[in-house]
Amino acid sequence: MKYLIVGLGNLGDEYDLTRHNIGFIILDHFAKKFNIKFVIKKNALYTSVKYKNRILHLIKPSNYVNNSGKSVNYWMNKLKINTENTLVILDDISLPFGKIRIKKNGSDGGHNGLKSINESLNSKNYNRIRFGVDNNFSPGTQSQYVLSKFSKNENKTLELEIESCIDAILSFCSEGVDRTMNKFN
Repeated sequence: MKYLIVGLGNLGDEYDLTRHNIGFIILDHFAKKFNIKFVIKKNALYTSVKYKNRILHLIKPSNYVNNSGKSVNYWMNKLKINTENTLVILDDISLPFGKIRIKKNGSDGGHNGLKSINESLNSKNYNRIRFGVDNNFSPGTQSQYVLSKFSKNENKTLELEIESCIDAILSFCSEGVDRTMNKFN
């Protein structure tokens, strides 16, 4: 079985370790855990790993969060991976910091990355892990907030929250989305 694991984020040093890049951050930790490296490929940074007789293809789209659908569509088609074996990891301001929510499908919830994916796939029926980044911002400052770095307080527990998210990814690939939702939601 093959899986496509997509971490949403923006390329560039100015976006490193920002809330909006949590998908990239999680996949970087995942790659480190499995001692694999990302390489530049078409529309993404790409790597893969075998896990429990499955092949996990990981991508970090190279065309910014708001246009990530193009990359997701390309890699799903190139690797011939269907939507039920695709998992997108993204930031969510409606969840408390570090809380994850796994869903089989749904609306974009105002997230431009999901909106782009929905449009490119012409579907909302793919799996996602929403990682809570909280909503400690004043009206009109949402963009600055999600593009800011995690606070010192958040950084104290970020590693543990990322490990939990990696466990959820591995559970999704080995046990399926329903069991994973029951375990982690």
